[in-house]
Amino acid sequence: MTEHLYNQSGNAVGFRRGKYIHDMRGNAIGQINGTHVHKLTGSYVGELDGDMVLNKNLGNFGNIGNPGNPGNPGSPGNPGNRGNRGYSGHGDVFDQLLE
Repeated sequence: MTEHLYNQSGNAVGFRRGKYIHDMRGNAIGQINGTHVHKLTGSYVGELDGDMVLNKNLGNFGNIGNPGNPGNPGSPGNPGNRGNRGYSGHGDVFDQLLE
């Protein structure tokens, strides 16, 4: 099942499928280990909180290694803007997965 991920403004920026995070074109860009979000290369980025990737200042959970590329499942389509949820006190760090 595809779960969309959003930025602070409410725009869909990616999606989760299994333990992988993909951009909106379907390219694998990250992986999830519990609530910890890592780049596909393994370096820690932030925490999955609901449908966002946030910097919760919990420290650095290290590098979990590169699991290989799971392939491109294709674009799930854009669900539209879900609306701004306001500032939770934690910064949106989804863009770090794209670096």
